[in-house]
Amino acid sequence: MSQYVKAVDGISLDVMEGETVGLVGESGCGKSTLGRTIMKIYEPTGGEIFYRGQNITKLSNKKMHNLRKSMQMIFQDPYASLNPRFTIGDIIEEPMVIHNMYTKAERKEKVYELLELVGLKPDHIRRYPHEFSGGQRQRIAIARALVLEPQVLVLDEPTSALDVTIQAQLIDLLQKIQQKNMLSYIFISHDMKAVRAMSDRIAVMKDGKFVEVGSREQIFDNPQEEYTRKLISASI
Repeated sequence: MSQYVKAVDGISLDVMEGETVGLVGESGCGKSTLGRTIMKIYEPTGGEIFYRGQNITKLSNKKMHNLRKSMQMIFQDPYASLNPRFTIGDIIEEPMVIHNMYTKAERKEKVYELLELVGLKPDHIRRYPHEFSGGQRQRIAIARALVLEPQVLVLDEPTSALDVTIQAQLIDLLQKIQQKNMLSYIFISHDMKAVRAMSDRIAVMKDGKFVEVGSREQIFDNPQEEYTRKLISASI
């Protein structure tokens, strides 16, 4: 008889406006599953999801359509999430077209604004994803997520495929964007250094459950669980 395994079980998490909550743990612990469930990419089999006081757990895809503007996700592999047949301009503009936002001229202006915000050049608008480095593609993915002016961003291992210098640049960019727009981040990573740099609070996951939740200082300066201590020591 096959054993029923719960990918995420008994989780309770709240995220305040302008706050970054880091989700950390070994690969396979349920971090990405939790992030996708919060976004309703995966439908939860139990529990409830609230957004600004509204229970969105049972909302249909049609009713979730408008909420998608407020809740966006950035994935680990930007190349896989960028349509190779679209120019960068088309990729960033597409969410605005789907949501019937602005005139065509206004959308193009918005694309240029976001390219500048994420540190890309205006002439990049006509290029294709394969013409960019991994770090640049992740900046494109960030611009596409920001184009709908979301209030919550779920970042699923956004720096893991990048070298250390590019990681630091991306973290700095994300922090500047957060401060400017008062965004809330859920930052998913197995990289304790990245989580420490980004997070206000940290939830440590193991086998689909939280084993420890606390402020950045509590988790790094006074971890209560042996599992947390091992994660920290492995990152030094």
